[in-house]
Amino acid sequence: MDNLISVATENFLKTVYTLGNSIGKNTRPGTVARELGITNAAATDMARKLSAKNLLDYTKYRELKLTSEGEKMALGVIRKHRLWETFLHRVFGLSMHEIHREAEQLEHFTSDFLTERLSLFLGHPTTDPHGDPIPDASGVFNNGNTEVLPLSQATEGEKYTVSRLQGSDKEYFDFCQQNDLKVNSVIRIINRYPNNRMTEVEVKKRKLLLHEDLTSTITVSKMPSSLEFHNRKRQNP
Repeated sequence: MDNLISVATENFLKTVYTLGNSIGKNTRPGTVARELGITNAAATDMARKLSAKNLLDYTKYRELKLTSEGEKMALGVIRKHRLWETFLHRVFGLSMHEIHREAEQLEHFTSDFLTERLSLFLGHPTTDPHGDPIPDASGVFNNGNTEVLPLSQATEGEKYTVSRLQGSDKEYFDFCQQNDLKVNSVIRIINRYPNNRMTEVEVKKRKLLLHEDLTSTITVSKMPSSLEFHNRKRQNP
């Protein structure tokens, strides 16, 4: 299989996996087509070809589903992508947008051998700079059992820490950077305005009014209260 076909296959499988594990998304060929910037006909044709290779299950008018072999391939690409993002951020200091753009290229031309050397060099990280979990060589995620939720579903008056930023374009990351919306940043929910799909938050004493289009891409984990923290400390001295 030549590189162009391999890249197209890997991107398709990775997209099906990502959509299938995203809240509110589906894996119909039309949705995959929009994500990849290709026509519906091209997506359907690719789905049929990959079904014939036993990499996914394709049934007309139904969502696509990866086979075990297809999922293994998708997770391999995701592992390479997120390890490269981590390397480029740590070693070269590239921005959040730049690491995503460059990793999109590198992920397709990295051998399994180099992938494991890269992981070893980085200390086997479990998350990338965006907070996305990195599967291990067996395709297993080992990033703990912390309960997370979209910022759009956070509770008024509570404090949370940012655990994941799920955008990809430069404007998204520029806005997050300028407003201290980073992984591990602390956010307090001031008010929620469901009718207008808006959430007012406080980050480093700065108040922001964010639309659901943005808050739905930011994953957070609830900070324990002082009492919860004290009890945990007593249980785990």
